[in-house]
Amino acid sequence: MDFLNLSVEGASWSDDEPDFNPNETGVFIPNLEIIEMDGNQGENPVSIDILPDDLHERILSGLPLTAIFKASCVRKRWNQIVHSKKFTLKDANFLSDKTWYFMFASSVEPVGYLYDSGLRKWYNFELPFMVHHTWNIAPSRGLVCFMDDETSKALYICNPITREYELLRVPPSMGFPVYSALAFSVDQSKSKYTISIVRSMQASDDFLLWNVSIHVYDSKEKTWLPPVTGAMQGWRPGDVSVICNNVLYILVFCTRPNDVQNCHGLITYNLDNIESSIGILKDESVISAPCALTCGRLMNVQGKLVLVGGIGRPNRPGLIKGIGIWVLDGRQWTEITRMPHKFVQGFGELDDVFASSGGGDLIYIQSYGGTALLIYDMNTRQWFWSQKCSMHKKFPLEIFSGFCFEPWLQFM
Repeated sequence: MDFLNLSVEGASWSDDEPDFNPNETGVFIPNLEIIEMDGNQGENPVSIDILPDDLHERILSGLPLTAIFKASCVRKRWNQIVHSKKFTLKDANFLSDKTWYFMFASSVEPVGYLYDSGLRKWYNFELPFMVHHTWNIAPSRGLVCFMDDETSKALYICNPITREYELLRVPPSMGFPVYSALAFSVDQSKSKYTISIVRSMQASDDFLLWNVSIHVYDSKEKTWLPPVTGAMQGWRPGDVSVICNNVLYILVFCTRPNDVQNCHGLITYNLDNIESSIGILKDESVISAPCALTCGRLMNVQGKLVLVGGIGRPNRPGLIKGIGIWVLDGRQWTEITRMPHKFVQGFGELDDVFASSGGGDLIYIQSYGGTALLIYDMNTRQWFWSQKCSMHKKFPLEIFSGFCFEPWLQFM
């Protein structure tokens, strides 16, 4: 396993209205400036460097997270303090209780815009490696797992804030999978993370029988466990899965040609009791979706399994009449909300293709065709727009995507 530890100095934390000091005497932090003393004054200036590290830590911990990283980029001592284990493990004021959202386009550079939902502000930001909108992306807590769905040769475990990442080898496959679903879960209390890759391959010419394999990685053991194999008759997994309370949830699609009214379902697998084989899953094991769906996404929000999807029209399931949010209670779905029509109209280019990502208390919904970002707060049960992002299309068919994560200052 390869490991790379990158400094934050390469990151960009500039915003649309960057702080500016023509005399180059200030640190780029709102409401904080180091004043250059006039040489003709009677008293000599006192350097901030004479303060002990404990006082520097107290000063830095009272700043917003973005300001901390701006400070770490301009003073070597602050950079050392910010990246010290003692500082990152403190219960400091800068730790946000809201998830952030990174938006990027189908570009040749790993750049995009980062939205701080607490301060309601966008920042120019750069990831430490190139990410494409076709990749599988699975966030959990402050880390994000990336997998190139086309080559499936490597996995990245990354903290976008500190730019640290691990590079893992993808487990070998017995054949070329038609679909791969990535899931990722961080357990802070045990200082570990779990990765799951669900692969499905066609096993019959009529598309009814599909072979399924589940690959699980345990970061404590630093190894992939033996794969769990099985098959599905009349159903197949796609590219959507999530881990919630150590249970793996997989969104499946009905392959029976006459069953088009409600073509999505859900299967579960308990990661506490990993077996070598799951046999052939029967219809009774599938939890039906609440309605005909498009762009269905599973996410762990407030420790609950949440489904976000476009609500298909009865006569034309591929076209949506709105977007809904549901929570799984046992084997039943409870509808939490539907997007009000005024917000659906606000997307402009929103059709049956959109991205959604959730974590903490917030759920983000974004059209692939534009930069409008809609947020739903599970606590207040309110919909609201983010501040307008200044990212623009470089060509007519450019695709936008994104994901949310919790801002952390530590890798694990």
